Amino acid sequence: MSETLQKEKGFSSDMVPEPENIEDVIYSLIVNPNLSTVNYFNDFSDMGISPDSIGGNDTEDAGIFEIGTGGQCMAMGTHAFHHHLQSDPQKATEILVSRATRKMLCSGANPVAISAFLYHIDIADPNGHQIASGAKKGLENAAAKFGLKVTDRKIRFDHFSGHGPVPPTIIISMMGMVNNRSKLVGHQFNTKGNNIFMIGKPKNDMGSSEYLEFYHKISETPLPAFEIDVETSIQNVLRVLIDKQLVNSASPVGKGGLFFTLLRAAIPNSLGFDITTDAEIRKDIFLFGEAMGRIIVDVNSDKEDEFVDALSELKIPFFTLGHITKGEIRIDDESFGYTDKMTLGV
Repeated sequence: MSETLQKEKGFSSDMVPEPENIEDVIYSLIVNPNLSTVNYFNDFSDMGISPDSIGGNDTEDAGIFEIGTGGQCMAMGTHAFHHHLQSDPQKATEILVSRATRKMLCSGANPVAISAFLYHIDIADPNGHQIASGAKKGLENAAAKFGLKVTDRKIRFDHFSGHGPVPPTIIISMMGMVNNRSKLVGHQFNTKGNNIFMIGKPKNDMGSSEYLEFYHKISETPLPAFEIDVETSIQNVLRVLIDKQLVNSASPVGKGGLFFTLLRAAIPNSLGFDITTDAEIRKDIFLFGEAMGRIIVDVNSDKEDEFVDALSELKIPFFTLGHITKGEIRIDDESFGYTDKMTLGV
């Protein structure tokens, strides 16, 4: 493990060759089973959240459901993480909880409780109890930061070596309440021409990304850039924006980075996006890095001034990405075809 840590600490994005053709990267990553647009077990199959459809079959993928017939709604989500639990279990666990909280908030639900299951801890590994202790600290710290109640936590130690080395993994389940059905927000784009914004700062970071592991075959890299206080601020402002109904959709930047977050938002309604990258950040890092503390929203034109004023007043950084198109994908004035073409990557 010490050799792995040394490689991670010595990692720099300068060590990774910048691809000459971004389109090659996109179509290489589309066949990644974690990002595939035809992986119907993942987010591309999510149905849009509609207050009128809650309680029906269409809301199961969204994680929003109605309790009984009284109109009260709840949200549930399950998330797992194995990166760096051995080397930095506290930070890895904080990242997992932050991701889960951010994703639930993006739907318009309010996270309230969390449970955790830590497993594949080798009982013969002297570091096993340190992993458990660090994960416990990370869980409790993140829960306190995000106002969550920890309802349960379990750990399973592995006693057998016959299955070979299995990385420690933590799974969390999160429950939330829907306070106002009329303010539910989906992840999908709905309106051509709406402007797309990134809440949070673009970051020159590609640590532990699908891009590095799948495209460059580099796995021993640091955790993605993450500051829990920044994450707290971003999530708090999202609550305000949704409460004021200033955003039309909201998506946390997650697996596959910005590009695949936009693609997941565009595909359900056969829309596209036209964006401009940050000239101060390498294009591949800007598009495929998975740094934390970023949320993608689209805003109706008649609410843009109020949206910008709200972020400025709350002193939250944001980046204007571009706008929603009828179906074409354009990056820095270069066309990459249409989203229906992207679904044929596998």
